[in-house]
Amino acid sequence: MTVRGNIVGIDSPEALERALRTAYYLADDGLATAAYLGLALGKPLLLEGAPGVGKTEAAKAIAAVLGRRLIRLQCYEGIDASAALYEWNYPRQMLAIRQAGEESIDIYGETFLIERPMLAALRAPDSTVLLIDEIDRADQEFEAFLLEFLSDFQISIPERGTVRAAERPVVVLTSNRTRDLHEALRRRCVYHWIDYPTAEREARIVMMRASSVAESTARAVVAAVGKLRREPLSKAPGIAEAVDWAEAATLLHARGARWPDAFKRSIGVALKDEEDLTFISGRLDALIAEAAA
Repeated sequence: MTVRGNIVGIDSPEALERALRTAYYLADDGLATAAYLGLALGKPLLLEGAPGVGKTEAAKAIAAVLGRRLIRLQCYEGIDASAALYEWNYPRQMLAIRQAGEESIDIYGETFLIERPMLAALRAPDSTVLLIDEIDRADQEFEAFLLEFLSDFQISIPERGTVRAAERPVVVLTSNRTRDLHEALRRRCVYHWIDYPTAEREARIVMMRASSVAESTARAVVAAVGKLRREPLSKAPGIAEAVDWAEAATLLHARGARWPDAFKRSIGVALKDEEDLTFISGRLDALIAEAAA
């Protein structure tokens, strides 16, 4: 195994944590260490956690720190290799055949190849970060196909031959753990579980992401969001919702709304499910008042 001890000036987890902070991402020591090891060892980074804890944002921040283009493959039920690797532009091939007439033409040339995320990452491993987002939403057949890709970082195009990455690409996988991933996939990765941040860290994130928000507002929102996450909601608010709620309440207050009424009136940016809003409505005033106290 080739160890890359220095990645664009990043030679330790602590250096990566500082670099991520400049990309407006506050990583704890566990995440910074896992991400650094993934980069240094050339292994994919698998991030698991509840929706909204910052898994996708971590991949974006890593790409920003490395100065690379983020290529995102959003997984879904029924996704197949053609959506992830490549497709042939069939209409363009047919048009080229008609226009060529009796002349010979290679309909499997570069002009007719539609590049999908995984092929794009293989062809430019030194300038991209491949994000395979919500792999748990894909079916097990696609996961099995992914195993081969993550083992050799190469694919075979029958009409053109094998495409192999010149170096191991940077790959980040995320999972909301809606189903268990295959053990073989986990073994190929550096793993990290991302939990909701502590209240102190989340308040810092809110103030970093929303510079117009006062510290007292950030702490009140974080306290309220923490209480909401302990409720049996179908869609608990994530970090992004906490940032949005703080910004929305600050905006309403600037337009004349009083505290804590500004929090209550902007609840729609934190809770985005009708049943959740109905469930919490009777206790919302007390919850906000307690959080803002």
